[in-house]
Amino acid sequence: MRHLLSVDDVTGDELLGLLDRADELKAERAARLRAQESLVGDELRGRSVALLFEKPSLRTRASFEVGVHELGGKALPMWDSEVGLGRRETIEDTGAVLGRYVHAIVIRTFGQDDLERLAAAAGVPVVNALTDHEHPCQALADLQTFREVHGGFDGRVLTYIGDGNNVAHSLLLAGAKAGLSIRIAHPEGYGPDESVVARAQQLAAQTGAEVTTTTDPRAASEGAHALYTDVWASMGQESEAAERARRFAPFQLTPALLSAAADDAVVLHCLPAHRGEEIAAEVIDSDRARIFDQAENRLHAQKALLATLLP
Repeated sequence: MRHLLSVDDVTGDELLGLLDRADELKAERAARLRAQESLVGDELRGRSVALLFEKPSLRTRASFEVGVHELGGKALPMWDSEVGLGRRETIEDTGAVLGRYVHAIVIRTFGQDDLERLAAAAGVPVVNALTDHEHPCQALADLQTFREVHGGFDGRVLTYIGDGNNVAHSLLLAGAKAGLSIRIAHPEGYGPDESVVARAQQLAAQTGAEVTTTTDPRAASEGAHALYTDVWASMGQESEAAERARRFAPFQLTPALLSAAADDAVVLHCLPAHRGEEIAAEVIDSDRARIFDQAENRLHAQKALLATLLP
């Protein structure tokens, strides 16, 4: 594994290995906290990691910056106003320059093609911290959280309800590689990219998982072991918010929808959440929700990723 631009950059074994390492790092951190020991290790001692953000970030910036520090490295956060990716100079030039300074680049940007151009020029590992097409780091934390609750993936189902967006794409690929069946329930016209669905179905055929898409959220929720949702209008789609609210209203994650899932089903959300829109307040605040565990696991999964990319 040279980069993580897409979930498809890792094999199924590599994916499970990252989850195992994330679990180890989480347990190690908890033990150090109990013992009141330093949380700083030496996996990235003497290493620097650039954190480049073209979009707003709370969880991603905090988890990566803290994660680099706890691995013993130095994080260098930079915002779009400082870098001007593709405007002040070519994307390739930015990648080449940063690659001479740092040992890895984490970037949150818009186009998947811009990410790939940067990675091709950088000469160091590049991590996708979210593009319009994929959110692989989120999928790592999602699978870590699901496995913590249910113990594994075989015979299990995760249902994602809402927009067939970057989060849905990465879930499809990650679930298929791990052997976790993924159902996507979306309004007509808002489904995931057909090429991603086809690739996930190809992968699922090798692991015994199933990949399905539907416009019926109730049917997709039947017997599922996790119900997952996301905001209806992602960053850059603010002008579509009113129309999306109308089209997505029947896809709100409600107590009634949760009642169709398995008795041990949990609720997931990648955050930020809009209570009363994509998810009912009583659902996100219920004891079925594992949303803040999921947010915490961004830290552990990303530490595992960086420790793997920068051995």
